[in-house]
Amino acid sequence: MTVDSLGFLDAVAGLPEQLAHAHEIAGEVHADRFPRGDVIRNVVVLGMGGSGIVGDVVAAAFNDELPVPITVLKQIRTPAFVGPETLAIAVSYSGDTEETVSMASSAVERDAQLVAISCGGRLAEVAHDAGALHLPCPDGFMPRAAIGALVAPLLVTLFRTGLAPGAHANLVTAQVQLAHRRDRCVPTVMGAANPARELARRIGRTIPMIYGGGALGGAAAYRWKCDMNENAKSPAFWNQYPELDHNEICGWGQHGDVTRQLISLVELRHGFEHKRLQPRFDVTREIIGECVHQVLEVQAEGDGRLAQLLDLMYVGDWTSSYLALLNDVDPGPIDAISGLKHRLAQANEAD
Repeated sequence: MTVDSLGFLDAVAGLPEQLAHAHEIAGEVHADRFPRGDVIRNVVVLGMGGSGIVGDVVAAAFNDELPVPITVLKQIRTPAFVGPETLAIAVSYSGDTEETVSMASSAVERDAQLVAISCGGRLAEVAHDAGALHLPCPDGFMPRAAIGALVAPLLVTLFRTGLAPGAHANLVTAQVQLAHRRDRCVPTVMGAANPARELARRIGRTIPMIYGGGALGGAAAYRWKCDMNENAKSPAFWNQYPELDHNEICGWGQHGDVTRQLISLVELRHGFEHKRLQPRFDVTREIIGECVHQVLEVQAEGDGRLAQLLDLMYVGDWTSSYLALLNDVDPGPIDAISGLKHRLAQANEAD
């Protein structure tokens, strides 16, 4: 019998309300508590895994609006350019992610303007000790299912500093789109049309390779890859146009007899692609089509860049969850990561 021991599908289904609730909580923080945008020359988002990806979301969805560069850092050290004119937004759902706490501490040492987003933990302590702003996020979620709880306070921060004046309106339209998508993908009576379940059925036991167009498509493709890894416990690969046409395209053909048995290409499309990307999708598909098992396409819906990006990512959340259940895999537990953290902790104690 297929098991969802942690109620993961219920967590996925609650994303629209999670985003709305986190938006409301962050919006209640008085504007005077946020850093001043007129002294900020660059933004860094510090985070790992399901927390760090919110930086990718914001960088992709607001690159047409942000007046200063934004860099997403997924490492341990902070680079030398981080300083007093840097807005450093540290994101860790638990607040205890080792790498994020390290980067936040380093940002404080460099006199950066820190904003911490977490449920508490050591990250909240770093912010408190530095006299920096800590934005609490709704708790009770698995980190990879908490993207709404994390992206909302990050965007409220950019809105309050004046760096992303469209953030509030975009969050509202994204909430509406996620609810629409949820209504089509939530488990219903057998036989009802469900695009995510159908995608999962077609992917089956093949290995998904996800291609997206530009910054939006690339961020969504990376999220799909992580979803397939953590939820479906499946290998997966991702890339984005136009970069993949300068390297990865050369890797198809020699082993086509193998890859066409194993690989399903999933194309993520959206309404904000540059006009020169359409022919790249078309020609690349012609070149590699004989080397993959099938080509599947997912089209984003929604009003605005943020809504379409989160919509594409949400389809991946649902598809990976259904893929897990169809293959008798429990989507909730992530034993490999838990085991890794335990062994690293043991190694640290031994040192």
